[in-house]
Amino acid sequence: MPAKLQKLYKRIKHYQRVLARKRKVNGKLAAKSNNYFAVRTKLQRDYRRVANVQNDLLQKFTTKLVNDYDQIVIEDLAIKQMMMTHVASKGMHRSSFGKFRQILTYKCDWYGKELILADKTYPSTQRCAQCGYVKKGDEKITLQGNKKYGTKHNEYICYECGYNNNRDENAVLNLLALA
Repeated sequence: MPAKLQKLYKRIKHYQRVLARKRKVNGKLAAKSNNYFAVRTKLQRDYRRVANVQNDLLQKFTTKLVNDYDQIVIEDLAIKQMMMTHVASKGMHRSSFGKFRQILTYKCDWYGKELILADKTYPSTQRCAQCGYVKKGDEKITLQGNKKYGTKHNEYICYECGYNNNRDENAVLNLLALA
Protein backbone atom coordinates (compact mmCIF):
# COMPACT_ATOMS: atom_id res chain seq x y z
CA MET A 1 0.00 0.00 0.00
CA PRO A 2 1.39 3.42 -0.90
CA ALA A 3 2.63 5.63 1.92
CA LYS A 4 0.23 8.38 0.88
CA LEU A 5 -2.76 6.08 1.42
CA GLN A 6 -1.49 4.93 4.79
CA LYS A 7 -1.08 8.53 5.88
CA LEU A 8 -4.61 9.37 4.74
CA TYR A 9 -6.08 6.34 6.55
CA LYS A 10 -4.28 7.42 9.70
CA ARG A 11 -5.69 10.96 9.42
CA ILE A 12 -9.19 9.64 8.76
CA LYS A 13 -8.96 7.51 11.87
CA HIS A 14 -7.86 10.56 13.88
CA TYR A 15 -10.67 12.79 12.58
CA GLN A 16 -13.25 10.09 13.26
CA ARG A 17 -12.04 9.86 16.86
CA VAL A 18 -12.21 13.65 17.24
CA LEU A 19 -15.79 13.76 15.92
CA ALA A 20 -16.85 10.85 18.12
CA ARG A 21 -15.39 12.62 21.17
CA LYS A 22 -17.24 15.84 20.30
CA ARG A 23 -20.53 13.91 19.91
CA LYS A 24 -19.99 12.09 23.18
CA VAL A 25 -19.27 15.26 25.15
CA ASN A 26 -21.81 17.62 23.56
CA GLY A 27 -24.52 15.24 22.37
CA LYS A 28 -26.87 16.72 19.76
CA LEU A 29 -25.36 20.17 20.17
CA ALA A 30 -22.02 18.94 18.75
CA ALA A 31 -23.31 19.01 15.18
CA LYS A 32 -24.05 22.75 15.50
CA SER A 33 -20.55 23.87 16.52
CA ASN A 34 -18.10 25.44 14.09
CA ASN A 35 -15.25 23.17 15.22
CA TYR A 36 -17.38 20.10 14.50
CA PHE A 37 -18.09 21.37 10.97
CA ALA A 38 -14.39 22.12 10.42
CA VAL A 39 -13.31 18.61 11.43
CA ARG A 40 -16.12 17.03 9.40
CA THR A 41 -15.01 19.01 6.35
CA LYS A 42 -11.42 17.79 6.81
CA LEU A 43 -12.71 14.21 7.13
CA GLN A 44 -14.75 14.52 3.94
CA ARG A 45 -11.73 15.98 2.13
CA ASP A 46 -9.56 13.04 3.17
CA TYR A 47 -12.23 10.50 2.14
CA ARG A 48 -12.34 12.17 -1.28
CA ARG A 49 -8.54 12.06 -1.54
CA VAL A 50 -8.49 8.35 -0.64
CA ALA A 51 -11.08 7.64 -3.32
CA ASN A 52 -9.03 9.59 -5.89
CA VAL A 53 -5.76 7.80 -5.00
CA GLN A 54 -7.47 4.38 -5.10
CA ASN A 55 -9.10 5.15 -8.44
CA ASP A 56 -5.77 6.32 -9.86
CA LEU A 57 -4.03 3.13 -8.71
CA LEU A 58 -6.77 0.94 -10.18
CA GLN A 59 -6.73 2.78 -13.51
CA LYS A 60 -2.93 2.53 -13.83
CA PHE A 61 -2.80 -1.13 -12.80
CA THR A 62 -5.60 -2.25 -15.12
CA THR A 63 -4.09 -0.31 -18.03
CA LYS A 64 -0.75 -2.05 -17.42
CA LEU A 65 -2.47 -5.46 -17.31
CA VAL A 66 -4.39 -4.83 -20.53
CA ASN A 67 -1.31 -3.50 -22.34
CA ASP A 68 0.92 -6.39 -21.25
CA TYR A 69 -1.43 -9.39 -21.71
CA ASP A 70 -3.83 -10.54 -24.43
CA GLN A 71 -5.72 -12.92 -22.13
CA ILE A 72 -6.50 -12.17 -18.47
CA VAL A 73 -8.05 -14.64 -16.02
CA ILE A 74 -9.61 -13.50 -12.75
CA GLU A 75 -11.82 -15.20 -10.20
CA ASP A 76 -15.39 -14.08 -9.74
CA LEU A 77 -15.23 -13.81 -5.96
CA ALA A 78 -18.15 -13.72 -3.54
CA ILE A 79 -17.02 -10.43 -2.02
CA LYS A 80 -20.12 -9.82 0.08
CA GLN A 81 -19.62 -13.10 1.96
CA MET A 82 -15.89 -12.42 2.34
CA MET A 83 -16.58 -9.00 3.84
CA MET A 84 -18.81 -10.55 6.48
CA THR A 85 -15.82 -12.23 8.12
CA HIS A 86 -14.00 -9.91 10.50
CA VAL A 87 -10.64 -11.35 9.49
CA ALA A 88 -10.18 -9.52 6.21
CA SER A 89 -13.18 -7.22 5.81
CA LYS A 90 -11.32 -3.89 6.03
CA GLY A 91 -8.66 -5.06 3.59
CA MET A 92 -11.30 -6.40 1.21
CA HIS A 93 -13.20 -3.14 1.31
CA ARG A 94 -10.07 -1.09 0.67
CA SER A 95 -8.95 -3.30 -2.21
CA SER A 96 -12.09 -2.46 -4.25
CA PHE A 97 -12.39 -5.81 -6.05
CA GLY A 98 -15.75 -4.91 -7.56
CA LYS A 99 -14.44 -1.68 -9.05
CA PHE A 100 -11.28 -3.47 -10.23
CA ARG A 101 -13.36 -6.03 -12.12
CA GLN A 102 -15.59 -3.34 -13.61
CA ILE A 103 -12.63 -1.28 -14.87
CA LEU A 104 -10.81 -4.36 -16.17
CA THR A 105 -13.94 -5.53 -18.02
CA TYR A 106 -14.46 -2.29 -19.91
CA LYS A 107 -10.75 -1.89 -20.68
CA CYS A 108 -10.55 -5.43 -22.08
CA ASP A 109 -13.53 -4.68 -24.32
CA TRP A 110 -12.00 -1.34 -25.29
CA TYR A 111 -8.60 -2.78 -26.24
CA GLY A 112 -9.97 -6.01 -27.71
CA LYS A 113 -8.41 -8.31 -25.09
CA GLU A 114 -9.97 -11.47 -23.65
CA LEU A 115 -11.11 -11.50 -20.02
CA ILE A 116 -11.94 -14.92 -18.58
CA LEU A 117 -13.92 -15.08 -15.33
CA ALA A 118 -13.51 -18.22 -13.25
CA ASP A 119 -16.80 -19.18 -11.63
CA LYS A 120 -17.34 -18.54 -7.90
CA THR A 121 -17.56 -22.28 -7.36
CA TYR A 122 -14.31 -23.07 -9.22
CA PRO A 123 -11.98 -24.57 -6.57
CA SER A 124 -8.74 -22.85 -7.62
CA THR A 125 -7.26 -22.96 -4.11
CA GLN A 126 -8.43 -26.52 -3.37
CA ARG A 127 -7.43 -28.20 -6.65
CA CYS A 128 -3.97 -29.70 -7.17
CA ALA A 129 -2.24 -28.06 -10.13
CA GLN A 130 -0.31 -31.27 -10.84
CA CYS A 131 -2.79 -34.14 -10.62
CA GLY A 132 -6.15 -32.32 -10.48
CA TYR A 133 -7.26 -33.76 -7.13
CA VAL A 134 -9.87 -31.52 -5.43
CA LYS A 135 -9.91 -31.35 -1.63
CA LYS A 136 -13.30 -31.85 -0.01
CA GLY A 137 -14.71 -31.73 3.50
CA ASP A 138 -12.17 -31.59 6.32
CA GLU A 139 -9.25 -31.67 3.85
CA LYS A 140 -10.01 -28.13 2.62
CA ILE A 141 -7.68 -25.24 3.36
CA THR A 142 -9.32 -22.28 5.12
CA LEU A 143 -8.04 -18.92 6.33
CA GLN A 144 -6.98 -20.69 9.52
CA GLY A 145 -5.22 -23.45 7.58
CA ASN A 146 -6.10 -27.12 7.92
CA LYS A 147 -6.37 -28.36 11.49
CA LYS A 148 -6.62 -32.05 10.54
CA TYR A 149 -3.28 -32.11 8.69
CA GLY A 150 -1.65 -29.18 10.55
CA THR A 151 -0.97 -27.04 7.47
CA LYS A 152 -0.92 -23.25 7.38
CA HIS A 153 -3.36 -21.19 5.28
CA ASN A 154 -0.70 -20.21 2.73
CA GLU A 155 0.70 -23.66 1.94
CA TYR A 156 -0.79 -26.24 -0.39
CA ILE A 157 0.01 -29.94 -0.02
CA CYS A 158 -1.77 -32.49 -2.21
CA TYR A 159 -2.78 -35.59 -0.25
CA GLU A 160 -2.92 -37.71 -3.43
CA CYS A 161 0.37 -37.06 -5.25
CA GLY A 162 2.37 -35.20 -2.56
CA TYR A 163 2.67 -31.96 -4.58
CA ASN A 164 3.83 -29.09 -2.36
CA ASN A 165 3.55 -25.39 -3.26
CA ASN A 166 2.40 -21.99 -2.05
CA ARG A 167 -1.42 -21.82 -2.00
CA ASP A 168 -1.58 -18.65 -4.10
CA GLU A 169 0.87 -19.98 -6.69
CA ASN A 170 -1.14 -23.21 -6.91
CA ALA A 171 -4.32 -21.14 -7.48
CA VAL A 172 -2.58 -19.15 -10.24
CA LEU A 173 -1.50 -22.37 -11.97
CA ASN A 174 -5.09 -23.65 -11.79
CA LEU A 175 -6.47 -20.40 -13.26
CA LEU A 176 -3.89 -20.54 -16.07
CA ALA A 177 -4.97 -24.11 -16.81
CA LEU A 178 -8.58 -22.89 -16.95
CA ALA A 179 -7.63 -20.41 -19.70
